[in-house]
Amino acid sequence: MRVLLVEDDEPIAESLRRGLLRYGFEVEWVTTGAAGLAVTTPYDLVLLDLGLPDTDGLDVCRALRLRGDVPIIVISARSDETDRVVGLEIGADDYVSKPFGVREVIARIRAVLRRARPENRPQGPQSYGARLSVDRKAARVRLDGDEVALTPKEYDLLAFLTEEPGALMSREQIMEAVWDANWFGPTKTLDVHVAALRRKLAGAVVIEAVRGVGFRLIVAPEADADVTADGPASPSEPT
Repeated sequence: MRVLLVEDDEPIAESLRRGLLRYGFEVEWVTTGAAGLAVTTPYDLVLLDLGLPDTDGLDVCRALRLRGDVPIIVISARSDETDRVVGLEIGADDYVSKPFGVREVIARIRAVLRRARPENRPQGPQSYGARLSVDRKAARVRLDGDEVALTPKEYDLLAFLTEEPGALMSREQIMEAVWDANWFGPTKTLDVHVAALRRKLAGAVVIEAVRGVGFRLIVAPEADADVTADGPASPSEPT
């Protein structure tokens, strides 16, 4: 996933760039609106500062939107509601006010990309190995041809992890995507749901726990899904 970052404040840009790289994004960083508009290499999303040295970021946003439908997230120190409204009306997909945390930006990126992706996703069931299929249109999961009874959150968790098999997802990413960016409950609920998926999908996929970071789903038809990086899966399951 490639991000175009248009930001002239070097400390902010460097912090964002490092954070994005940690989450697996590629970043092209430019410091002016003209440089942003001159980029010819493909990118999947734009992070655009409004306070640029050569032009108003709103003009850059308008020009980018006229070129296509690549998602644009505006980042700005401007707190005026008018700027927010204008930015969204001329085509920005979201607006982040400075100061902000990298995790907030990552959550907003993922939310925007999820909204942008549905029409591009295959409408029929998708297979993950020889045994597991996920039908996102019907919200159904089948194992060896038989439908698996999942709770709504178990399904959402599986659908999220199977978007990028093999990718390491942090606890924060998963909680923001499957529960809510403003979730204030215990993160132990994530472990409970992971344990339930491991039990219900044993042998079809492995959900590896990376201690202190998060989880990755690996399609492994012949693997024992009860064994993870942290040892045997808990037999507990959500009520």
